Amino acid sequence: MKMTLRERRAHSPLPLLEFHLLWQQVLGVSRAWLVAHDTDPLADASCQAYDALEARRVASEPMAYILGYREFLGRDFRVTPDVLVPRPETELLVECGLAAVSDRTAPNILDLGTGSGIVGISMALARPDACVRVTDCSEAALSVARMNARAMGTKLLFSLGNWYDSSLGSTPFEVIVSNPPYIPAGDVHLSCGDLRFEPPGALTDGAGGLSALRTIIQGASRHLSSGGALCVEHGFDQAAAVQAMFQDQGFAAVASLRDLAGIERVTWGRLPA
Repeated sequence: MKMTLRERRAHSPLPLLEFHLLWQQVLGVSRAWLVAHDTDPLADASCQAYDALEARRVASEPMAYILGYREFLGRDFRVTPDVLVPRPETELLVECGLAAVSDRTAPNILDLGTGSGIVGISMALARPDACVRVTDCSEAALSVARMNARAMGTKLLFSLGNWYDSSLGSTPFEVIVSNPPYIPAGDVHLSCGDLRFEPPGALTDGAGGLSALRTIIQGASRHLSSGGALCVEHGFDQAAAVQAMFQDQGFAAVASLRDLAGIERVTWGRLPA
């Protein structure tokens, strides 16, 4: 006898939202349809397809990799295991970068280590007059960013390279934004849960968590315009150290912004005009 969604739900170890998302993926229907048809018999092939997806999630593989997308600032971005899974706190980095150029016309924007492109693309969508360049040391990541840029209808400039070691051109930028790897190499969370499936080089600098941030902060003045700004995302306990690095490089009005959880998650500063 064929089982129904209601019966499958009673035996699923997943939260209801994840259960529904996986069935939406398998059946190609809306969540409302699932609720309205939860007593319909399910085809054997559909059950087998769902079981394969559920097993991946039970093994802690991120939902974003299973579904192939993740929502960020109200838009669905393509996600693969070559890039980090977008996180809500990174929305603060986008907001910081946009605020830094709110009084600039046609600003030049640089997104270092773009990954799936969520930051650079979101800024380009908010500021269609801007020229946005994104970089990454991973060609696979840039490929994902290109796909997202095409899907969102944005025209970005792409550069392959590690931080500033890429073809950036000679035009200075009004703002540089970056969400670099900042988890210390010995952090136990790297071997737990979802993080086990994400690209290690995008999570940790392989050292104490500050080396990539230091490289970005120390090199920023060579690529920023007069009065240009730098905005970086960092770890929950790194704000003080990052602020000190900004100040050592001559940035003014250095401040850290708190995310929705009240954690100082983004630090920014501006070069003297």
